[in-house]
Amino acid sequence: MIDIDEWTITGATLKAQGGTSDARLKTVMDSLVRHLHDFAREIELTEAEWAMGIDFLTRVGKITDDKRQEFILLSDALGLSTLVTAQCNRRPKGCTEATVFGPFFVPDAPSYRNGDDISNGASGEPCFVSGAVRGIRGEPIPDARMDVWQSDDEGSYDVQRTGLDHAEGRGQLASGADGHYHFKSIVAVPYPIPHDGPVGQMLEKLGRHPWRPAHLHFMIQAPGYQTLITHVFRAEGPYLDSDAVFGVRSSLIADWKRHNPGPAPDGTRCDVPFYTLDYDFVLNDAAKE
Repeated sequence: MIDIDEWTITGATLKAQGGTSDARLKTVMDSLVRHLHDFAREIELTEAEWAMGIDFLTRVGKITDDKRQEFILLSDALGLSTLVTAQCNRRPKGCTEATVFGPFFVPDAPSYRNGDDISNGASGEPCFVSGAVRGIRGEPIPDARMDVWQSDDEGSYDVQRTGLDHAEGRGQLASGADGHYHFKSIVAVPYPIPHDGPVGQMLEKLGRHPWRPAHLHFMIQAPGYQTLITHVFRAEGPYLDSDAVFGVRSSLIADWKRHNPGPAPDGTRCDVPFYTLDYDFVLNDAAKE
């Protein structure tokens, strides 16, 4: 342990953490140490750069709170979230693809019935969303719990707005006996991820923009099926080819159809233009124990 240099430090560190009885922890930490040390040697990391990295991570931690998760943004912007999502959600052809979770999910969102307006006051043009939840064999999945969340037409989620004391643009509902669902909300629009902090500064330094294409978030859960976390993206909008968090999949792009004022899908009359989106989800069977 005395004669440690830039080459022997890796072995010494691996030996020091070799006493753990947690085999998976040892696998993860041994690989992390090897890759970190190889990274530092490969680029000949300077002490000034190392200090800058520590400062960057410190600032990421300081800006993170119950309203803002900067570490998730960092993982998303570096493509790590998409990598982990892809390798942990390999599914048969025909299943709806998973994509990144994002930092704006809130547990225990308000419950709604099919047909309700989940926008709950969020600003935006009316949009009626419908579809079905099915299994890989085409069977309807009744009572699938669906969490839905989105930004308003200014690109802000409810949790980002100061002083708002209720949920907007998010809710929970369940598919019907035939697997179908439908609800009213607002039209999705592109928005930038929060870029007034360390992650935004990183993107600027790298010559990258912070924008995400328009989308709705869904998390769908049903007994006997794998949980699906995904987005549905609005076709023909900007940033589909340059999503700041690499979340777009071709199979998740759908048409938001614009309609002139008149009868709406829920039987009411819209005095302003409105949109409709129809999208079916296909869940994979849960893994057998």
